[in-house]
Amino acid sequence: MSSHDELIIEPKSGKPADACVFILHGLGADGHDFEPLVPALPLPADANVRFILPHAPRLPVTINGGMVMPAWYDILEMSLDRRVDEKQLVASAERIQELIREQIGHGIDSRRIILAGFSQGGAVAYHAALSFPEPLGGLLALSTYFATADSVPLAEANRDLPAEVHHGSFDPVVPEQLGKAGYEKLLSLGHPANYRSYPMAHAVCPQQIGDIGKWLSQRLAR
Repeated sequence: MSSHDELIIEPKSGKPADACVFILHGLGADGHDFEPLVPALPLPADANVRFILPHAPRLPVTINGGMVMPAWYDILEMSLDRRVDEKQLVASAERIQELIREQIGHGIDSRRIILAGFSQGGAVAYHAALSFPEPLGGLLALSTYFATADSVPLAEANRDLPAEVHHGSFDPVVPEQLGKAGYEKLLSLGHPANYRSYPMAHAVCPQQIGDIGKWLSQRLAR
């Protein structure tokens, strides 16, 4: 099971997957950016989790002088409100939802599918998860922002989707207040959300990797 549009890592147990975690990378990267994270996660030895790390399309990015690079959507202004091309963001979210449907078609229970995203990928994950019409297992928002907080069509099936929001307290790319704003929006919508801050920049740190592993283990426990 493979595609040039996504990196797929099958369970190291060698057994068929009974759960799936999507991880969406940030601007200018690709699915391989988070490939080293997968073996570093402290998951149970018998966790039969498939990881899918999609690659964003190559698009001209306005804030980078129109340079073409891997991007889930164009960023028009680096203002605090992050003016983005919402149509492109929604199109990327719909693509991820199609990949989720493929996993359901392969026999994975939708409630054992988790959507995670870093930075730009996190904004797509917010939209894709909260508008998906079948119940998912969780949302992991990493160093990101909720770009479509006021426009996402909320799906009834995911009104109580559990969410974990992580951010670096020294993030110079996506200010922590944007991460907190996304978390507070989730709370206002009634989601059981948790917020964690780490003394890091726009990155992932070892302590956080441990916390991600624990959260995934809890969400996917049988």
